[in-house]
Amino acid sequence: MADLLRLLLRVGEKAANVARLCRQEAPLFQLLVQEKTGEDKNKKFVQDFKTLADVVIQEMIRHDVRVQFPEMAGFIHGEESNMFENGLGESVTVTVCTTEEETAKLLATVLDGDQTAASLLARAIHQDPATIEVSTDSLTIPLKPSELGIWIDPIDATSQYIKGREEVLEEGRLFPSGLHCALVLIGVYLRSTGEPVMGVINQPFNNKDPADRGWRGKHYWGVSCGSINICSESRPRNRSEGQRGLSVVLSSSEKQAVKEALTLVCGPDKLIYASGAGHKILCVIQGLADAYVLSEGSTFKWDSCAPHALLRALGGGVVDLAMSLQQSDSGAQDPSTELTYHLPRTDRKGAERWANHGGLVAYRDNSQLRSIIGALKGKL
Repeated sequence: MADLLRLLLRVGEKAANVARLCRQEAPLFQLLVQEKTGEDKNKKFVQDFKTLADVVIQEMIRHDVRVQFPEMAGFIHGEESNMFENGLGESVTVTVCTTEEETAKLLATVLDGDQTAASLLARAIHQDPATIEVSTDSLTIPLKPSELGIWIDPIDATSQYIKGREEVLEEGRLFPSGLHCALVLIGVYLRSTGEPVMGVINQPFNNKDPADRGWRGKHYWGVSCGSINICSESRPRNRSEGQRGLSVVLSSSEKQAVKEALTLVCGPDKLIYASGAGHKILCVIQGLADAYVLSEGSTFKWDSCAPHALLRALGGGVVDLAMSLQQSDSGAQDPSTELTYHLPRTDRKGAERWANHGGLVAYRDNSQLRSIIGALKGKL
């Protein structure tokens, strides 16, 4: 399955190219950010162009995986529906066609005849990215495509992507918001158990090339399967059990009770607020924070599957917060509290079937997880 990892790294970079293109090409950028007004404007479509960018990326990844691994076709899930209604009220199913010209023609029907924008998107969809240098030749993963499923989040932190605020990232420092928070997330799970076994994260807006001022991305990947645990990031430093001074990243809208309870463990200067669910888990993967805590069920399987696999490869994971708090002993973590990705909630409808309803804790080290669960017991 090293072939699958190489493919996902390649399609992740193709997705990043589309995300960058939508911000750098004027015809697409105007559709992305322009607020159209007036009775003669199609308000619904303009509000949805950012969703079209998501769908184009999602369907491109789905198409490329199906071509190489047809046995996975029915198990490639995404955040977005690929059904669109154009300005004429016509329903259009967005797919990737055999040729660039056919894809451009299809996209033009969604884009109300905007041939320029459609051609730009189609070219990016059908263009192979530059070679990604990753040493996977010696990597043997004992899995078959027929055993696996995929979750795609085509552009996580869409609001930060639209706002487009640029930051110059510094090594070892967490930047809470900006274009760098927008990520392409591709996670692979076992159909039988729902365990995340492979993840690819592409950060399209990591840095600007000083020569041409164009954006360059960065990718992260991990594999966690049995005794195989390999990640592009390094493992966390050893921390003594019960060590204080943990750093936790949160949403600014997190419950006050959670903030107060974690302040007792972390100290007020170690609570960090940042945008994007995927970005916050990436901060934990990078060691910019020790954990990410979310008490609400506002994330979904597509948000967490890819980064969860990387954390597992580093010896950490992502647990269901509500289930962990129900345990009688917060010092003995049950593997059954780890999030899984194969079964929907039958008592919910639509996207809510795939929500992480119990909230979550993403962590790098079990002792830190125990401290967090202990601090939150009885507070929620």
